[in-house]
Amino acid sequence: MDEAAPSNRRVAILTGGHGGLGRAIAARPERSGTTVIVFDVAAAQPADAKRRSYPVDVADERAVADGVAAVLADEGRIDILVNNAGVLGPVAPATDVSLEEWNRTIRTNLTGTFVCSKLIAPVMVKAGWGRIVNISSLQGKEGTELAGAYAVSKAGQIALAKVMAKELAKTGVTVNCIAPTVIDIGLIDGIDEIRKSDLLRRIPMQRFCQPAEVADMVAFVVSDACSYTTGATFDVSGGRATW
Repeated sequence: MDEAAPSNRRVAILTGGHGGLGRAIAARPERSGTTVIVFDVAAAQPADAKRRSYPVDVADERAVADGVAAVLADEGRIDILVNNAGVLGPVAPATDVSLEEWNRTIRTNLTGTFVCSKLIAPVMVKAGWGRIVNISSLQGKEGTELAGAYAVSKAGQIALAKVMAKELAKTGVTVNCIAPTVIDIGLIDGIDEIRKSDLLRRIPMQRFCQPAEVADMVAFVVSDACSYTTGATFDVSGGRATW
């Protein structure tokens, strides 16, 4: 199927949009006229007032389906999905992680990505154009120690993007990942100073990633300029990733 060019008014669903990274990601496409709608279990803050949002648990298929139906009823289309909702999970050796902690991390980070992608991709396929972006992590490529549940969930996002990219390759819908190193906002607040120092040491630029740097990469991947790349992982790593 040839890629169909949508109208100038695009509609994006951004999961986890009420966090610091989510707000940065949302602001970038809004400047070019895209309507960004947030799915998030967290309560909206004053900074989120201009953005329509739904209290959606991304791993709850019924809740996501209801949210998608509401967006389609209001907007008539969904062009972009950014799977950004996530939790840090336990910082501990894999053998010390409880099954409850493991399941919670996988449920939000990976199952949530699967559920949202599963329900929204058919809408894009029907339209003949779409962009799905999973906000993964460099830890999903490295298998970073003391981050077992998180790293596995993020590796799963990368694998899911590759699978769906192949399955949707002829539909006009692309599926890609972005793998940042540690971002200087949000989940970093749950990491102690010793762990932060260790993670910073691994980054050749010797600074953490800024939210706007991830947002800029997202803006490119969801644009018309990124039309022939699917199933890829775009690193935002300050030199930490070299393959």
